[in-house]
Amino acid sequence: MTRYWIAVASADHVRNGREWGIMQVCHGKSAPLKRLSPGDGVVYYSPKQRFGYPEKCQAFTAIGRIREGQPYQVDMGNGFLPYRRNVQWFDAYPTDIYPLLPALHFHDGSRSWGAKFRYGLFEISQGDFETIMHAMLRQFSSPVQMALFSGSGRGMS
Repeated sequence: MTRYWIAVASADHVRNGREWGIMQVCHGKSAPLKRLSPGDGVVYYSPKQRFGYPEKCQAFTAIGRIREGQPYQVDMGNGFLPYRRNVQWFDAYPTDIYPLLPALHFHDGSRSWGAKFRYGLFEISQGDFETIMHAMLRQFSSPVQMALFSGSGRGMS
């Protein structure tokens, strides 16, 4: 069964992940990544432009599908050994969260709509994922890319 997720990271970290074909969450912890399965949909939300700096982003910044394989650890030097998962990222536009909030059901509609993002990774409904996907892929919606998100591309690499 395909599941759908929102991961949280600064936009600069998401750009690196897209370039490398990977994702990391929760400062490199393995446990959250073990909840994901090959074929699951993932969208990144970036509250900030750069890690450790105040400039806000507040947009969905990447969307893709989890590739085959399990989380794996890498040595980034300085004793930092984060876990990663491989992701098939798609061409997409960064998309401001505010216009989408009325259509998204993962929050309760209160002023504290961002509370769930503090978890770093959380599951969302297929409907919420599709709402975000359609906004992000608005000019990249080729039949092949849309088929990958409709489920017929499950397990493709």
